[in-house]
Amino acid sequence: MSGQKIVILGGGESGVGAALLAQAKGFDVFLSDRGALKPEYRATLQAAGIPFEEGQHTEERILAATEVVKSPGIPATVPLVQKLRAQGTPVISEIEFAARYTRATLIGITGSNGKTTTTLLAYHLLKTAGLNVGLAGNIGDSFAAQVITDNFDYYVLELSSFQLDDMYQTHLDVMVLLNITPDHLDRYNYSFQNYVDSKFRILQNARPQDTFIYFVESQPITDELAKRQPDVLHLPISLKATPSPGGYVIDGQLIARNKTASFAISQSDTPLRGPHNALNMLAAILVAQSVGIPNDALEAGLKTFQNAAHRLELAGTINGVQFINDSKATNVDSVFYALSSMDAPTIWIAGGQDKGNDYSQLDEQVHKKVKALICLGVDNHKLVEYFGGMVPLIYETQDITDAIMKGLEWGNPGDVVLLSPACASFDLFKNYEDRGNQFKAAVRKMYDA
Repeated sequence: MSGQKIVILGGGESGVGAALLAQAKGFDVFLSDRGALKPEYRATLQAAGIPFEEGQHTEERILAATEVVKSPGIPATVPLVQKLRAQGTPVISEIEFAARYTRATLIGITGSNGKTTTTLLAYHLLKTAGLNVGLAGNIGDSFAAQVITDNFDYYVLELSSFQLDDMYQTHLDVMVLLNITPDHLDRYNYSFQNYVDSKFRILQNARPQDTFIYFVESQPITDELAKRQPDVLHLPISLKATPSPGGYVIDGQLIARNKTASFAISQSDTPLRGPHNALNMLAAILVAQSVGIPNDALEAGLKTFQNAAHRLELAGTINGVQFINDSKATNVDSVFYALSSMDAPTIWIAGGQDKGNDYSQLDEQVHKKVKALICLGVDNHKLVEYFGGMVPLIYETQDITDAIMKGLEWGNPGDVVLLSPACASFDLFKNYEDRGNQFKAAVRKMYDA
């Protein structure tokens, strides 16, 4: 690879990992980030002797690249990216670059909602069963950095639409598509079909012997499958029907069957609640079955799984009132699943930076479950106007401790106070993690008071 110039655009986890891999493979490497690098990433590049710049893009040097590895956070509409493509320079993702250098079995998981939980659970099931497995993609350590030594036999990859957009030749052995609901449309020219096409890139190099796991009740998925008819082993998941092979729920039992194995477990014997997590678990079980995990290992793995933070996470119980942190629920679809999971009267904390939300799909769940709404945001008028005639108690605040105090005031023993915002966090918080962490800290502080 001597003489071939690789430029890395973006100096985050994926970019620095790609730079290290490119150097290991003998490329002439240069990393460019228009912002400031985190100190740990700057130190890593300096220790490796990889040239880099921050706070600017030197176009002349970047346009001279043989190939460019682009951070998923950089839109394709950026003028520099458009110039690269106009002159015929390949622009790819870290996933695409790293996949060239591994012979491991690749499991790719995408969807508008649930992909992190499903990815973590699939990884946990494989790891606890004794397989030599890595975790990468939109979560964990850089895929490219792990591929430098390539010690794993399997990788479980969480794939965002932004990562899929810059993947072309990567072959996935197992593909999971959990759902498709409107999200990130500003990156797709406000065209839902463009977003659907992005998600379906997960299938672009599928072979007949590969496995495709998908949620059959996600209408955009079934509509697109009817058009594309991919030649691959189909394992549909349903919350309403009983596909076989595939996965489904009946009388609280999760049942998963592929061509050679059948597995069942009661959802009440697992740590994950709600219909959306039934879907996530079925997908992960089918992934594990596809690589030969036996039933006893599946059961043990499911019972010992701990989900990532900010996803229906119990923050504490005060005076018999449960406080649940679902700060990751930044769109309406996620809130629908959260409310569906509630089996007690719910005081719902919502609000933040609205993303053009249509709240109508929540009507039934709000009528059935929500006794009060606490609006936590700078501008709450849309929530107040929509739910004003539906929810008997509504309170507005910009302070998370105040929101928790109001929830405790309105709550009775056995009730739930659910932070499930349906909105981005950037009006009052750094990100959804900051919002969730502040929620948990405020609950703990009140608990200790």
